[in-house]
Amino acid sequence: MQPLKDAQLGAFTFFASALPHDVCGSNGLPLTPNSIKILGRFQILKTVTHPRLCQYVDISRGKHERLIVVAEHYESSLSDFQKQGYKVSPERVLQIAYEVLEGLAFMNKHGMVHRALNMHNVLLDCKGNVKLAKFGLYHMTNHGADVDFPIGYPSYLAPEVIAQGCFHPSDPSHDDAPLPSGPKTDVWSLGVLLFELCAGRRLLHNIDISERLKFILTLGCMDDIVTVLAEEHGCVENIKELPEKVLDLLRKCLTFLPSSRPSPAELLGDAVFDGVSCRYVPFRKPVSLFSSSLRCAHLELPEDIGDFCKEDDDDYLSERAINEVYHLWCLAGGDLEKELTNKEIIQSKPSICTLPNFVLEDGESFGQGRDRSFLLDDTTVTLSLCQLRNRLKDVAGEAFFPLLEDERSSLTPSTSTNELSAAVTLPLIIRERDTEYQLIRVVLFDRLLKAYPYKKNLIYKEARVDIPPLVRGLAWAALLGIEGDIQAKYASIDKDTPIPTDRQIEVDIPRCHQYDELLSSPQGHVKFRRVLKAWVVSHPDLVYWQGLDSLCAPFLYLNFNNEALAYACMSAFIPKYLYNFFLKDNSHVIQEYLTVFSQMIAFHDPELSNHLNEIGFIPDLYAIPWFLTMFTHVFPLHKIFHLWDTLLLGDSSFPFCIGIAILQQLRDRLLANGFNECILLFSDLPEIDIERCVRESINLFFWTPKSATYRQHAQPPKVSGDNGFEKNATYYTSDDQDFPKSDLAREPLALSELKAEVSPRISAEDFIDLCEMSYVANNRTKASRPRIIAVDIRSAEDFNRGHMSGSVNVPLGTAFGADDEVLQCPAAGSLHSYRGRVVVVVVGHVVKSASVFAAHLVKVNFPWVCILDGGINKLKPTGLLTVPSPQI
Repeated sequence: MQPLKDAQLGAFTFFASALPHDVCGSNGLPLTPNSIKILGRFQILKTVTHPRLCQYVDISRGKHERLIVVAEHYESSLSDFQKQGYKVSPERVLQIAYEVLEGLAFMNKHGMVHRALNMHNVLLDCKGNVKLAKFGLYHMTNHGADVDFPIGYPSYLAPEVIAQGCFHPSDPSHDDAPLPSGPKTDVWSLGVLLFELCAGRRLLHNIDISERLKFILTLGCMDDIVTVLAEEHGCVENIKELPEKVLDLLRKCLTFLPSSRPSPAELLGDAVFDGVSCRYVPFRKPVSLFSSSLRCAHLELPEDIGDFCKEDDDDYLSERAINEVYHLWCLAGGDLEKELTNKEIIQSKPSICTLPNFVLEDGESFGQGRDRSFLLDDTTVTLSLCQLRNRLKDVAGEAFFPLLEDERSSLTPSTSTNELSAAVTLPLIIRERDTEYQLIRVVLFDRLLKAYPYKKNLIYKEARVDIPPLVRGLAWAALLGIEGDIQAKYASIDKDTPIPTDRQIEVDIPRCHQYDELLSSPQGHVKFRRVLKAWVVSHPDLVYWQGLDSLCAPFLYLNFNNEALAYACMSAFIPKYLYNFFLKDNSHVIQEYLTVFSQMIAFHDPELSNHLNEIGFIPDLYAIPWFLTMFTHVFPLHKIFHLWDTLLLGDSSFPFCIGIAILQQLRDRLLANGFNECILLFSDLPEIDIERCVRESINLFFWTPKSATYRQHAQPPKVSGDNGFEKNATYYTSDDQDFPKSDLAREPLALSELKAEVSPRISAEDFIDLCEMSYVANNRTKASRPRIIAVDIRSAEDFNRGHMSGSVNVPLGTAFGADDEVLQCPAAGSLHSYRGRVVVVVVGHVVKSASVFAAHLVKVNFPWVCILDGGINKLKPTGLLTVPSPQI
């Protein structure tokens, strides 16, 4: 979006038409409120950026179908010329006309028409340049069909619009709805506007509205409409004094027949603007982040580099994008309804005044008339930024220009580094509502994203702290590694030809996160359908499974005006976390995933694992929707955002940790209940603390050896430079199985073998790393990483022939008694002394015995038990085995 600069934030409000409550649509569902429809159509207006148009920022839905629109605003408008009795020069008239036509032509390219053009809606910035306001009202209201007031002002409406007559959307039949206005209707309105500027008075202002409309329709019989209007308003002399160019422009604009009237684009190239057009540089739309064009090709350094230097009293806030300023204004306590109420635009009424009309037997009517508050009040209220500026008064100027190479760039202080460092430790929900903190984070991420992909590692680093909600969509795209011309790729996909999946998509969309106003709007449904269909068509080897719509929802919400980016993110997300989940026959993939999840439960919480297995409450009964939708079917969007902020930093094993973290929050209730109670518990999942879930998931992830979650159906190994969770001095990875295939890697197991084992296996490579880290941890005053104990269950003779240094020998038959209780072992002492360490069970040739031993440990609630894949034989080629020194 464009920067705020000398503009202000303005807000205006109106009501959408109310729908009957007892009527349903053709699908049997309640009708979508008109305010929701308008909210959905409004979103595209935020992307329409041009120097001649006021930037739309936000729309808010209130009670009783009230809508409040926030947009760029200026106090000065063309109506000020009439109030001051100022006569506009012909040169200035041509300049205003050209600038208005620039804005209108740009709107037409986006399929939009102003229809509400008048003196009040042509604003002027501090340099006197035109800024068209309220240009999106006609588009967002579906050409006026969703509101009870007409779009446009009678004095400025084109004859063809007036000839169509009035249309009331509340009527039972919509068959008589007028055709949408075309671009040429705005040219007539411009002609009336320019005539008023030249004549120095308002057109048809003192005539009754019905007479006004009749007069406009009779103009079709006139040869020279400009002369007739001048005679009617007593300003013939003023009009005659105009240069021929201006008169010619007025005649072309005020052409009665639309077929003979030029469009804005045609009028821009007319000879009347030969002396004006050369002063303007054609508008070039900024290059988006993900495209094939160079984003910095048009940038030039100023001749005087000192122009970059700012004085201490400069307004850095005004240089930020207008949507950023509005976001910060809201965080600083801004309240749209309160602002409009203070200006008496919103007025509350006693309940008695809202009673409907009633009629007596004699036909006499009592009660209120039509409530005029439901008509359009085009007053725009300026939102004061004083409270925001006061809140940010202590923020240093350096915060607006962070140094990306500085190690403390993310800790640029509001008042001091210590204060911001303290803010990082606060709960995420508090940080997201802190004005100063969000300013610093948004500015930092904005600069990092503009430098993407060159600053990808720094984006990962900062994302580990948190992701500002305002830039979450682009930040996720960067974390997923989206690059290239995504628009061209998305446009090349056939999203219109019917396919067999269409019916299922149509059924699923109305049930997917429909509590959200944006996704429940008709525009949201259309975009849902297009993105899902694009994914299905572009992945012929995969099929549509229920749940894919839930996966799409977060990406579509964050990139509502960029379907291509939503599709690209979804296409990158699924292979990373749900590889082959959407095969036609995915049973083997799902079963392997659930089996590994069961092993992870036993690894981290054996007591809970034992209880769930005893009552038969297996992951197949509750976890499939979790992993098939990556928890989007379980949690609302605002929780998914916080969950996925961290999920995107981890590898494909991180969802296991999230699932275990959820179970641990429900642990007490699960341990206290039987099968039926657990089924009921998960049918209506209790409230989950997402911040705690994320925190515990990270801790579980750091305690899980990377090979313990190995799946042969996971995404194939790849080498990547991504920097998710830290890998230095740890055994954790940031990408799917991001380690080279070697003789020390894990070997794939048949699903039946995998299901037979309670504890996970780890590779010899992980085992060696764990031993090294355990040695480092043991030599520190405070161990920062989990320590390991290798329990070698071979016989004493085999153990003495070669074993890993530091391992203990606990022969299988000497560790457990008749009731599986842990016995004292002379060689190893009590196994209980090793609780709190990662226990790696080492065996010789028969790995099955290691599985039996590990299962015994899990049964007596030993945590972090795993099995060395391949046994001691995998370690023999490494030369790491030792033999005990002979006793003298």
